[in-house]
Amino acid sequence: MNSIVFVTGNRGKYLSMKSRCERFGINLIWENIDISELEVNDITQISKDKARQAYNILNVPCFVIDSGFFIDNYPGCPFYPGAFVKRSGIANNLDNLLDIMKDVEERACRFIDVLTFYDGIDYYVFYDVNEGYLSKEIKGENMKNAKSKLWQLFIPQGYSKTVAEMSEEEFDNYMAGKVSIKNEFLEWYKHDYERKRLLKI
Repeated sequence: MNSIVFVTGNRGKYLSMKSRCERFGINLIWENIDISELEVNDITQISKDKARQAYNILNVPCFVIDSGFFIDNYPGCPFYPGAFVKRSGIANNLDNLLDIMKDVEERACRFIDVLTFYDGIDYYVFYDVNEGYLSKEIKGENMKNAKSKLWQLFIPQGYSKTVAEMSEEEFDNYMAGKVSIKNEFLEWYKHDYERKRLLKI
């Protein structure tokens, strides 16, 4: 069975990825190591740097996943908080965010996930972009597997409810309609990267 190394401090992310890997016949190895994060608001640069650091520590090909949340018309700072979701504390104070955005009518926003695999030579980067807009009030209760407290404000494109408002069936339909960055990466790894490596193309 093929193996691949996932570097994350989040056990939940590891378990979610592990179940996907099993469906692809890939053994997932979890590494929880300390990696510093660049003080730049560029999620791709941050992700690539973390993958490089992880490789230098482990000396094996590995991947990381990073996320950002971008509000197009955040007052005084377009596309804030971007890669600074955790450091800004924005998801832990939704009332404050709503107050800041109260006079903003154009409320487009998006979650962007970046998965970076680094083998010591090349970076392979995969993106998942979820477009939507901010609700004007907190709606719904987040489920246990909620990606972010911001789900109580995030209304996906084509929907009229926040993600937190969705029933289990609605949420499953929403997820089914999305291209999974994880599945895309695993398909590539198993059928393209590993095949070329074994054949030494």
